[in-house]
Formats: sequence, C-alpha cells, structure tokens
Amino acid sequence: MTRPAVNVAVRAARSAGNVILRYMNRIDGLNVVEKQRMDFASEVDKLAEAEIVKELRRAYPTHAILAEESGATGKGHLVWVIDPLDGTHNYLRGIPHFSVSIALLDKGEPVYAVVFDPLRDELFTASKGDGAYLNDRRMRVTKREDLNGAMIATGFPYRQRAHLDSQLAMTRALLSQAEDIRRSGSAALDLAYTAAGRYDGFFEIGLKPWDMAAGALLVREAGGQYCDFAGRDGLPESGNIVAGNLHVVKAMTEAISANATPSLLKA
Repeated sequence: MTRPAVNVAVRAARSAGNVILRYMNRIDGLNVVEKQRMDFASEVDKLAEAEIVKELRRAYPTHAILAEESGATGKGHLVWVIDPLDGTHNYLRGIPHFSVSIALLDKGEPVYAVVFDPLRDELFTASKGDGAYLNDRRMRVTKREDLNGAMIATGFPYRQRAHLDSQLAMTRALLSQAEDIRRSGSAALDLAYTAAGRYDGFFEIGLKPWDMAAGALLVREAGGQYCDFAGRDGLPESGNIVAGNLHVVKAMTEAISANATPSLLKA
C-alpha cells in the first residue's frame, strides 16, 4: 500500500471538514455532551467521524479503526486513528482554530497522515519515507539550533490537571530561553505547524493516539523528531510528547525532564 491511502484519507478529511463547516453557523443549537469533566463532544464530532469511517471502510474494509468518539473496531496491525474534530472546545466557542486528524498505524507506527484545517483549506499530508507536504508543497522543520528565540506550542489538557505544577515548571524553564509559548487548542494543528516550520517545537502531557499520531508523522517526515519526556523515540504510550527539529527536541527534553515528576517520565 502506497500513496493511495493518503488520497483516501484526504477524501475522508474533506468530507468531515464539509460537515464541520456546515454546522458552524448553528453552534448554539447543537447537542453537546460532557463525556467527562470538561471533555465535550458535539453531534458534529459524531457526524464528521461517521463520514471519515464511511470513506475508510469503503476503501479498506479489513482495516481496524480507533476513533475518538466511537472507539475501537476491528483487529489487525493496520489501524486507522481518527480525531474528527481536534479542537472541539474552540469550535463550540466560535474560535476559528480546529482540524481533522487521520493517521494509519502499522504495528503502532504511523505510516500515513492527514491533518486538515477546513477553515483555511490547509491540507497537511505525509507518507513514511516520502516526506511531508502542505497543499502539495514540501514542508521542513525549522533549522534553529537551540531554544534561544524559539517559538514553542503546548496545551494544558483538562484530563491532566494533577500534573499542573510540573507543567508550569516545565513552561517556566522553557520560557527562560525561548521567545514565547503558544497554546492554541488543537494538538494536531500544533504538530502540523511544527512540521511546517511555524513553530520550533511542541510538547504536551497525556495526549491520546488520535491527538498526535498524524501530527507526529508530519514532524518526522519534515525532518524532525518526536519522543516522550525521557527522550525515548517513537509514539509515546504515555501521551507525553515532545516534537520539533533534533536540536530543539534535545534542548526541550532536557528542560522538561529536569522539571517532570517520575510518573511523567515513565514510558
């Protein structure tokens, strides 16, 4: 299986994007469910996910699927990981920053990725070994050699408030060297922007596979690296991820690990 898988994922992402945009002017009337404290899902999330699953099932009926809203279906080493609306909180508040994220994992490793921003019509794609692209233009991570002047992205996830003191300490350590830190509300777009050289690096605590799988491959195929807080390479099971170019990741990991609790440094 080669690039046709990306084409299928692009069709799925664009179908989901159409659903998302269609309901933008009807946000006040949406049915919104609080899955757990401060974790919301709307009917748009479910409708967009259904469009993605339909496209993927049509092309790859034997592949497994792990989707944020509907969970895991099927078995096998090829698994599509889906976040139909990454940035739901932004969307529900009318903040124009959210995305669709789709990745194919082969034995746990991302091999194809699509992140789509329907508002800006920006399509970020990657295939393992074939590079990363923004609307068919090759992307590269920044060439910054350290944290001096770096622009870093992060998030403060509602599920991980128990680690708030550690995260604030990490943020303080990074800000002592970096130019600034941004918190936008979409991890998938943060990773895509890092791959595109808009950010120098990204870190966050406790992400789920659908939050980071596609974006992580974008970063790697753009010449960068992703790892956990202890510097172990690969998609972290902990969800504690650092990403960027190799120099920035090294510097970020040093600052983060010095301020992380032992539980945050576990694999």
